[in-house]
Amino acid sequence: MSSSPIKFGTDGWRAVIAEDFTFDNVRICAQAVANFLADVKMADKGLVIGYDTRYASERFAVAAAEIIAGNNIKAYLCRRTSPTPVISYGILVKQAAGAIIITASHNPAEWNGFKYKPEYAGSASPEVISQIESHIPGIIDSGDVRSIALKEGLKKGLIKYIDPFPAYYEQIRKLVDIDAIRSAGLNVAVDSMYGAGAGIFKKILAGGSTKVTEINRNRNPLFPGIQPEPIAVNLKKLSRMMGRGYDVGLATDGDADRIGIVGEQGEFITQLVTYALLTLYMLEVLQQRGAIVKTITTTDMVYQLGQIYDVPVLETSVGFKYVGPLMIKENALIGGEESGGYGFRGHIPERDGILAGLYFLDLMIKLKMKPSQLVAHLYNKVGPHYYHRIDLDFPAKDRGAIVSRVKNSNPEQIDGTPVVRVDTLDGYRFRLADTSWLLIRFSGTEPILRIYAETSSPERVQRLLAEGKKLTGV
Repeated sequence: MSSSPIKFGTDGWRAVIAEDFTFDNVRICAQAVANFLADVKMADKGLVIGYDTRYASERFAVAAAEIIAGNNIKAYLCRRTSPTPVISYGILVKQAAGAIIITASHNPAEWNGFKYKPEYAGSASPEVISQIESHIPGIIDSGDVRSIALKEGLKKGLIKYIDPFPAYYEQIRKLVDIDAIRSAGLNVAVDSMYGAGAGIFKKILAGGSTKVTEINRNRNPLFPGIQPEPIAVNLKKLSRMMGRGYDVGLATDGDADRIGIVGEQGEFITQLVTYALLTLYMLEVLQQRGAIVKTITTTDMVYQLGQIYDVPVLETSVGFKYVGPLMIKENALIGGEESGGYGFRGHIPERDGILAGLYFLDLMIKLKMKPSQLVAHLYNKVGPHYYHRIDLDFPAKDRGAIVSRVKNSNPEQIDGTPVVRVDTLDGYRFRLADTSWLLIRFSGTEPILRIYAETSSPERVQRLLAEGKKLTGV
């Protein structure tokens, strides 16, 4: 049996374009999905296929649609680039078996990716991914890839072009008071990071006194000067805009399932603070109750909010493939991860950067506060929390040695504070006596070692990260 370069990580398969991410490999993935749908008796429901703004994404999507149609499965092919949450919601609209989305999310420009979303419109569970992956070696060995040309598929009705946005727009109108945001007179700056979210906030909020100014909205697969991940290092241009009278800055990643927030003074509001604020919005402003789901890398502030508002907090490994199914099982109020992805009850059990951004605007309006005031309001409830993450490249051959060093380190204290517990749910997390934490783990989507820390001051965050780096020996 042949070895396969195709391995699904925390959110689908990603690879460098023309190296492993080739048309042949995309066709193999699509055939594996078709085989999976046949296995689970869902092929008759059809499949939504969408794509982002990366190099040749539309052509890779067509290649996938031709395979799906070649297996006599109806392919609902998006007519233009669309955000991942918009495509995912299209699954529910079409009552389809799932979706294939061609996107590498926040990865650098040379990457592209293949995501699969099941019928519930969330990230595929590890069990589903395992079933799809199990078909890949056999397809490689046999060469059994069935395809029909786009033109033939359209003629036979096996491929149909769709626009998933109108139905998505009607959905979010039910969830958030769009008219109130439109008429609030806010001055909003938006950084679309050259991605699939371009024009979305402007379109949704048009027609009122709220003004939306957008940057990096043109398609540019090179993502010049940035990586399309909405974190501080990539949002310098957006931060500089804040001194010109903007109330808030919103940034969506390459496929718009994640959000980054920049405050009115140009300060980046970390993903952990943003998640705590969105949780506070649900609990305090909307007066809703339900479980809170967090990944291991997400803030402990939600534990404190859970205690204040008497709701349970549940923790998972990194990735919405763990968060989404748990949200469904528990009918959770909100789910979030450190990367800036947040999902909400009553919607798809999936990250949605667009809805998250609209909820944040509504939070500002309802509490009549600017972002810096919202952060102060949060800290008045749970105390100050500061967070940062560093990413380290390392030779692949050293991975085992790094794991061994961290596993056997057994520090009694870190930065002068006793280590009270070490957990290995996803990596190695060192919990300290003062509730600070340090986490060391490998990325599930990139060849990168990540070190995270959350504590009570920015200076201490840096010290904890330095201690974490020492433990890895990198």
